[in-house]
Amino acid sequence: MAKNDVKLLGAWPSPYVLRARVALNIKSVKYEFLEETMAPKSELLLQSNPVYKKIPVLIHGDKPICESQVIVQYIDEAWTSGPSILPSDPCDRAIHRFWAVYLDETWFPTMKSLLVVQAEERKPLMDQLSEGIVLLEEAFGKCSKGKAFFGGDGIGFLDIVFGCFLGWLRVSEKITGLKLLDEAKTPKLVKWAESFCADAAVKGIMPETDKLLEFARVLAAKRREAPPKN
Repeated sequence: MAKNDVKLLGAWPSPYVLRARVALNIKSVKYEFLEETMAPKSELLLQSNPVYKKIPVLIHGDKPICESQVIVQYIDEAWTSGPSILPSDPCDRAIHRFWAVYLDETWFPTMKSLLVVQAEERKPLMDQLSEGIVLLEEAFGKCSKGKAFFGGDGIGFLDIVFGCFLGWLRVSEKITGLKLLDEAKTPKLVKWAESFCADAAVKGIMPETDKLLEFARVLAAKRREAPPKN
């Protein structure tokens, strides 16, 4: 399929957009990346995702696909010639999806809160994140079956969902001065994170930590300057 038949609406700091880019790379799909400024939102974005009006949006031909986890699963099903992203076993697929929901609905929202609260309010959030990381370390041991990734020999669905948060995880570590991925407590995840970021599908598109940190500081400043909502 020609490159201009596949478009991805997104923004470089977004871990959700990164998921779609990694999945497309795994499948060796050529695509056009359309950078969204979000201020204002483009007409193409508003037309393509009228419900949430959010990135990412994958446009395949003239069909928009929204929501990052849905997009990754769509890519896996639409391009069957490349490596499989979701596990073939139904139980394994269900387990990957379970942890993906946990990451999106519980773990990452806690991390986002960590970036905006005052220093004295960070400890309980860090405790929650640390507890979650220990659970994910245990999940990795079961899902990977002794191999390099949650998906086994290669990057799979849960690797993409979790791995695309690694840039922001490092930002959180820099802001708080506390380690979330620790060789003593989570040795498997430390090694996994290195393998994920070094993979050819990820290496050229994972945002630099310092660049993300600067972006986070700009966002925080804008929030402080914004008038209070009534």
